[in-house]
Amino acid sequence: MRMMISFAALFFSVVLLQLSSGGVGPLDVLSGTALGFSRQEIGMLGSAHFVGFFIGCWFAPRLLGSVGHSRAFAAFTAAGSIGLIAHMMIINPYAWALMRVASGLCVAGCYTVVEAWLQSKVTNETRGRAMGTYRMVDMTGSLAAQGIIGILAPADYISYNILAILCCAALLPITLTTVSQPETPQSPRLRPALAYARSPLAVAGVLVAALSSASFRMVGPIYGQEVGLSAGQIAWFLSAFVIGGAIAQLPIGLLADKFDRRKVLVWLSIASIGSCGVTIATAGWGVSGVLLSAGLFGLTTFPIYSVAAAHAHDFAASDERVELSAALMFWFALGAIAAPYGSSILIDNYGPKALFILLAGGHGALVLFSIARMRARPTRKVRTAYINAPRTSFIVGRLFGRDREKYNKMP
Repeated sequence: MRMMISFAALFFSVVLLQLSSGGVGPLDVLSGTALGFSRQEIGMLGSAHFVGFFIGCWFAPRLLGSVGHSRAFAAFTAAGSIGLIAHMMIINPYAWALMRVASGLCVAGCYTVVEAWLQSKVTNETRGRAMGTYRMVDMTGSLAAQGIIGILAPADYISYNILAILCCAALLPITLTTVSQPETPQSPRLRPALAYARSPLAVAGVLVAALSSASFRMVGPIYGQEVGLSAGQIAWFLSAFVIGGAIAQLPIGLLADKFDRRKVLVWLSIASIGSCGVTIATAGWGVSGVLLSAGLFGLTTFPIYSVAAAHAHDFAASDERVELSAALMFWFALGAIAAPYGSSILIDNYGPKALFILLAGGHGALVLFSIARMRARPTRKVRTAYINAPRTSFIVGRLFGRDREKYNKMP
């Protein structure tokens, strides 16, 4: 019971962290627009977030070894809070980009601490409940974060203060817990080439997943503004994307465990191209049409990362799983750094529909590459279990590595 209570403290911190970090992206878009930032400058903010995220994923395990879990968590939340509070003190897009680096650093660092803590405390008896609850808490917090921008005024000091308060509040459950801190885990070696060696298709899938997710989350509010959505409606627009992704996980997981995962990727990408077309076609159909198209887009694109990761793990040895998960996260972070800025340039030059033309093009390329890889080698008959893999830190593979050892045979 005491262990589950300690998990509850960690999960509460995750919710507060999600509310803070998940709200700053769309709020920056609305605030930047109100302050006269260009679309490219707004896209730069989204890319800066993932620069900080990448740095945090690499740096956090090393800081854990130096100062311990609670102090590392406090340092990362301090960085995130400073970045939030400073927004309205310096009205400059390049200064804001540095602040968003701090926010990304905070997210990656805090998730690394939480996941290292979970990994050291779970047992065979509690693993299933803990991991299932962790996924649910992460998704719920992400959904709530999209909705919070509907009540925050753009370019307002109080709005950023509220997000900073939520970030600071994430400290309380972890620092006040009476459970002893776990031992510091050994950080995985970062070997990006390992992912490509095991599955070039998985790397391509992860990059396309990053293109879809990062572009929609960080630049989607620009699209919402361009098609006439209010701030509250943009919150629902982003929430519909998350809800669609949550709904997709179970059925896509069943399909990915039963059929050739490359075929699942092909059909998911074809469906994603269709959802991009639907989004463009329904842009003038009012709020309901835009929200339904966002949900459809999340339904078709959200599971691609997990399917690609499962396909890569099919070709990996058991002792490679942690490093392979970190390598896939590396490629996701690289794609997420490039996506928002590139998407914003296209919207600036060709209008809002250019965002979904770009995303459709990315998924079209994935379809062609998947077909080429299907001709290059056969799939594995004995495969690892599909896992709804969070994109949170380089050490998340430690949490779910054991679950992947549950094998499934093709029919």
